[in-house]
Amino acid sequence: MRRIRTSIFLYCGVVLVCALLLFPIYWLFVTALSPPDALQVLPPRLWPAHPRWGVFRDVLAAHPILLWLGNSALAAIGAVALSMSVSVFAGYSLSRFQVRGGQSLGLFILIAKMLPATLLVIPLFSIFRSLHLIGNLWSIVLAHSTLIIPFTTWMLKGYFDTVPRELEQAAMVDGCSPLGALFRVILPVSTPGLAATALYGFVLSWSDYAYARTFLTNAQGSWTANLGITTMKGEYIINWSDISAASLLVALPILLIYLFLERYLVGGLTAGAEK
Repeated sequence: MRRIRTSIFLYCGVVLVCALLLFPIYWLFVTALSPPDALQVLPPRLWPAHPRWGVFRDVLAAHPILLWLGNSALAAIGAVALSMSVSVFAGYSLSRFQVRGGQSLGLFILIAKMLPATLLVIPLFSIFRSLHLIGNLWSIVLAHSTLIIPFTTWMLKGYFDTVPRELEQAAMVDGCSPLGALFRVILPVSTPGLAATALYGFVLSWSDYAYARTFLTNAQGSWTANLGITTMKGEYIINWSDISAASLLVALPILLIYLFLERYLVGGLTAGAEK
């Protein structure tokens, strides 16, 4: 009986937490389907009386949402690829090599992760302007990398710490160089950790607004999704239904990625304990 009672409390707690976490997404969906005048009704309705199911089609027809999503995807994929290329070597070096100043370097990377993005806007803008990258997606790729690399480096270092050194030693006995052991042994067994790290880096890039607002021009063709949504607000009238519908369309790729890569994400967070 005590076990049943404990299970009931556990499931009730899980349901309550899930409801609290998913309610903002549900309310965003309700706002998207509600007519503009229904959003001012008190008390608010948990479901609109006349849902506007065509709001998503109307938003896609009125705004280049797909183009913005494509720009966000290109920027995020480029930033993750660049960041992971650097972080794999940096995290592996911090994990395996004991060199003079290694701890200071690790502390420097940690401090860089703690710096707010707004602190780097002005120096990055000056650099990109001198390189004629303002208004180019490459500026977003490089700027996002400054945010992602410190995070992914420390995340991969922690994961590489859990990989037994005996795997590398066995590979070197078989004739591999240290670099060959990294690519042929360490990285294949670190696939869950690499996938989880890349996923978190992708989310960091996808959710950015400050850098996109600063480095991209006023041309719609270069906007990312988060920047494009902010331009949907009128000077005197704000159509919250359209903005909510566009926000759902922008959040949908991240939700799909989490659904398809959930096993890699969970594996990356728990594989260290298993090893």
